[in-house]
Amino acid sequence: MREIVVISGKGGTGKTTVSAAFAHLAENKVICDLDVDAPDLHILLDPKARETHAFVSGHKAEIRHDACLSCGKCAALCAFDAISLNNDGYAVDPLRCEGCGVCAHLCPAKAIDFEEQHCGDWQISDTRFGPMVHALLFPGQENSGKLVSLLKSEARSLAKAQGLDTVLCDGSPGVGCPVISSLSGASLAVGVVEPTPSGRHDFQRVADLCRHFRVPLAVIINKADLNEKEADAMAEECAQRGDALLGRLPFDPVVTRAMVARKALTEFDNPVGNRLKDMWSALQNLNVRR
Repeated sequence: MREIVVISGKGGTGKTTVSAAFAHLAENKVICDLDVDAPDLHILLDPKARETHAFVSGHKAEIRHDACLSCGKCAALCAFDAISLNNDGYAVDPLRCEGCGVCAHLCPAKAIDFEEQHCGDWQISDTRFGPMVHALLFPGQENSGKLVSLLKSEARSLAKAQGLDTVLCDGSPGVGCPVISSLSGASLAVGVVEPTPSGRHDFQRVADLCRHFRVPLAVIINKADLNEKEADAMAEECAQRGDALLGRLPFDPVVTRAMVARKALTEFDNPVGNRLKDMWSALQNLNVRR
């Protein structure tokens, strides 16, 4: 089974547009949206939920006032200043609480509950391109890397159960924890980059991350005609690093029209969609481990 993850050094580079096109073109695959903080692949693929599950992770402290002695030990021990005294007694600020559990374990009255948190929901859905695994964290919740790992595990299990040979993932932007989880066990990363000085910096960071985890990287330069000098510099860097350059995409309003129509660019005839078809064919010819 091969696992392809589409990533970018930042948001807004066209990663999901590329992912939707590849999801349309790929055969025998499970689609997986790993951008759990702000997913948007579902906008183009219109998934119909088959299963919905709660994502439970981490803990938060909550003081039971009926049992609290108002000794203040919890507030004194809290390293995050999450516990303060108000008119009703001591209380935990859920936005400051880091879930370390010190207050609950050392409260002399055992008056602090330390429950697991319902941080979001994940789903297995059906789309016109095949099965899809995706999720959404609630606002302000953490553990996105753990949720990404869960989605990848579920996608692999689903592919194995249905005899599918590809897991195609729309990864998270940036180079943080969810991206590291996205790359774990991947056969190939496809980096979508923009030809600007900051875009080249982002590209270098994500390329270094792939190299660190020994994940082969193939690159697509999006909106390449807006800054051909930077696009050429990126292509040269790909050659120097040994990364495959799948090709360049032009800036074209057809991308916006496809988004409005909630279609992948490859679902109708247009120059950008045709280039994406060529890039997918080029990707098939890469020596991708399984």
